[in-house]
Amino acid sequence: MPGPARLNSRRDLMKHDMHRRTSERLLFALNFLRHPRMLGSVVPSSPHLVEQVLASIDWTRAKVIVEYGPGVGTFTSEILRRMRHDARLVAMETNSDFVRFLRENLPDPRLHVEQGSAADVQQVLERLGLDRASYIISGIPLGSMADSLRADIAAKSRDALEPGGEFLVYQFTSRVLPVLKRTFRSVRRTFERRNLPPAQLFVCTDHP
Repeated sequence: MPGPARLNSRRDLMKHDMHRRTSERLLFALNFLRHPRMLGSVVPSSPHLVEQVLASIDWTRAKVIVEYGPGVGTFTSEILRRMRHDARLVAMETNSDFVRFLRENLPDPRLHVEQGSAADVQQVLERLGLDRASYIISGIPLGSMADSLRADIAAKSRDALEPGGEFLVYQFTSRVLPVLKRTFRSVRRTFERRNLPPAQLFVCTDHP
């Protein structure tokens, strides 16, 4: 039978986890109220959406993964849990509150948290001395952007991928679809209705 110290330790861990999750949701909601067009949703992604997006990844070959718009790290923490010990994850975020939160709460040497635009992905990878990405995961609201910026990010993401790499885009609108179809040879769309709001996932590759 577990002793009091072990029970207290388990209880402390549960309290810490609950406190962290509450802090994540409050930070996310506060930033949604400040910048609704930058986030697209008032709550972080559901476990169902995380699972569906990450199901596309071949973890045995993914050496460099890029994430656009990590927010409070809902995807980031799960990517770190699944990826190889020698892989690298580059999380690109424009919001300074989220950047600070990720750096403080996810101290993993495989993670590089970069404050900047997704349009700078190639320069960031070069500066870090990393190869082109096996996967780029994007949760930024591309559908809310000007078409020129949307097209620029899609093209630069394509060019930052290794041969056979995939651009995994989850959105709450299909406005991004025409740009993705113009940019990539193959675009596959699926839906996750158990998310709030319901989400669409686009798996894009420039190779057959």
